[in-house]
Amino acid sequence: MFFHKDEQLEALGDRLLDKAWAEFPGLARNQLALTWLVYDPPAPVNTGGALSAEAFWQYSPRGFSYRGVESIYPASVVKLFYLVAIHEWLEQGMVQASPELERAMKDMIVDSSNDATSLAVDMLTGTTSGPELPVAPFETWKQQRNIVNRYFQSLAWTELDTINVNQKTWCDGAYGRERAFLGELMDNRNRLTTTATARLLHSIVGGVATSATRSQSMMQLMQRSLKPDDLAADPENQVTGFLGAGLPLDAQLWSKAGLMSRVRHDAAYIELPNARPYLLVVFTEGTAHSQNEAILPFLSRQVVEAVASL
Repeated sequence: MFFHKDEQLEALGDRLLDKAWAEFPGLARNQLALTWLVYDPPAPVNTGGALSAEAFWQYSPRGFSYRGVESIYPASVVKLFYLVAIHEWLEQGMVQASPELERAMKDMIVDSSNDATSLAVDMLTGTTSGPELPVAPFETWKQQRNIVNRYFQSLAWTELDTINVNQKTWCDGAYGRERAFLGELMDNRNRLTTTATARLLHSIVGGVATSATRSQSMMQLMQRSLKPDDLAADPENQVTGFLGAGLPLDAQLWSKAGLMSRVRHDAAYIELPNARPYLLVVFTEGTAHSQNEAILPFLSRQVVEAVASL
């Protein structure tokens, strides 16, 4: 595990969960998962990549996790994994930079565009969507679509052992070869855990995802405004109804949310004035809870209070 448990955070985390069950009694114990990291000084994150990867991974932050290893459909949180992979491909010369690819990367993270994500997955894998394929070509296509999985497995992070990141994200659903690739029972859907997501986000904020410069570029796309006017101007912002809605206005937020009819998730790195920076990944499941814009902000407020007490 890239973080270590801590008696103080365990107590605070347990208290946070107790408050959540009391506030939302309909939220079942198996409909919530979270991973929370605290960066004690000297914090090795958001430094512009001042530490080498070797030095960075020697640091083990304190952390708390509840059902952090449970595999859950990630919705748009998976776009963080595609963002890191695209930067790795660019770094290695496996794809070429272009204005269209830059536009797609931006829209995928800033606006959570599924159309932009479709281009990113096509560029990463050398595949395209379309009608169903004969058996042999489809086997080749499936092999190519798993290249992002193979990349993340090559990192040898145990937190990534159970993830699946080989599917596009959709508005209405998959058709043709994409639907066949999901499997009859949708058992090949994307899968992430809060702890796997936390480690990826930790690497970005630490400046060691691909390179320091590329990590900074990813951070720029993830930064969110908390200004009420900005949020009002963008009804589909990734703050309202998510972790950012539980933060004070003088906080700084970098995040990627995920929302569909059965899940509401958020993965965030947060800096508060006069407090330790922290990372928080929360996944919630259930049709009723996915439409509830109060759960994630409530949890976020509890973490703000807990961090202030450290």
